[in-house]
Amino acid sequence: MASILIIDDEKSIRKTITEILTYEGYKIDEAADGEEGLKKFREKNFDLVLCDIKMPKLDGIEFLEKAREINDEVPIIIISGHGNIETAVEAVKKGAYDFISKPPDLNRMLITLRNALDKTSLVAETKVLKRKVSKVQEMVGDSPSIQKIKETIDKIAPTEARVLITGENGVGKELVAKWIHEKSNRAQGPMVEVNCAAIPGELIESELFGHEKGSFTSAVKQRIGKFEQANGGTLFLDEIGDMSLNAQAKVLRALQEGKITRVGADKDISVDVRVIAATNKDLLQEVENKNFRLDLYHRLGVIIVHVPSLNERLSDIPLLVDKFLTDVAADYGQPKKMIEKSAIDLLQQHNWTGNIRELRNVVERLIILSGKTITDEDVHNYVLPKT
Repeated sequence: MASILIIDDEKSIRKTITEILTYEGYKIDEAADGEEGLKKFREKNFDLVLCDIKMPKLDGIEFLEKAREINDEVPIIIISGHGNIETAVEAVKKGAYDFISKPPDLNRMLITLRNALDKTSLVAETKVLKRKVSKVQEMVGDSPSIQKIKETIDKIAPTEARVLITGENGVGKELVAKWIHEKSNRAQGPMVEVNCAAIPGELIESELFGHEKGSFTSAVKQRIGKFEQANGGTLFLDEIGDMSLNAQAKVLRALQEGKITRVGADKDISVDVRVIAATNKDLLQEVENKNFRLDLYHRLGVIIVHVPSLNERLSDIPLLVDKFLTDVAADYGQPKKMIEKSAIDLLQQHNWTGNIRELRNVVERLIILSGKTITDEDVHNYVLPKT
């Protein structure tokens, strides 16, 4: 049952609207002027507000402005006399959902109310779905190294500092980048990911900066690059150590000047992007080998976060296994399997060259191939190398 606040200094209007909407199944509260209405709006949660324009103490426009500061998601419908139509239109420009003329037409009022409430419901559902879709996975572990990373993320996320994340393949560098973005002031903006190792060297510039139609043989239409796509948000350059020197030079310019140029264009485009990079290589060694620019390394590495290998955090394996047991069971629509402690002990003795990614695959394999409970025998049979 939707809750509606009616604010009008004319008692007869309030009474009429209250009777109509109560009959329609709405829960109604009333206020005789703008100040009383604002007080109730602060104290209670309403799904919608019907508010007169001309009132003593606080008029409808003033109420609208103050109410939107308190909660801008509640639709406010303005009730206006014929002489106040221009003011009502101005109110809509300032954020009112719509306006209804006095005396209110019953059918139009009910349709407007339903549309406003339906829109509010859809917006709320959309937000929930977006949270579910974009929800960043939990960073599992209570080892000292993971606790330190979590603390570091909390410190650096609200800043604009560029971050370089280092660590072996499969340790979760991408997850660290996502959490930095999620906790940053750019969380409402996009996070655009680029795997520099997966893009051929001749295409990396087009991928990052975009290109104009006809700028090369296969450029049949204009392309917006990753820097532009990430404008207002975060650009995650994964495996940056595999980027060509030519592309590195252009990335360096983008970081220095906040501008990029599409391939085949001569016009600069300003971009507001926070860059987070990741690599499994020793970039200083790559600098020595003349495969990576030292000036770019210093630009990227304002903050360096090293993610330890799974072999360096074996105490986190029980927690990780439990999470993967839960996740895989949910993916398969099956009950969560139990695992014996002796099986966990064996997993902690394994050499995890593939890190977290390998552990997740192993847990999925054990779930598929084992019985109701995963035993140490299952680990011997399906995980540990045969001797």
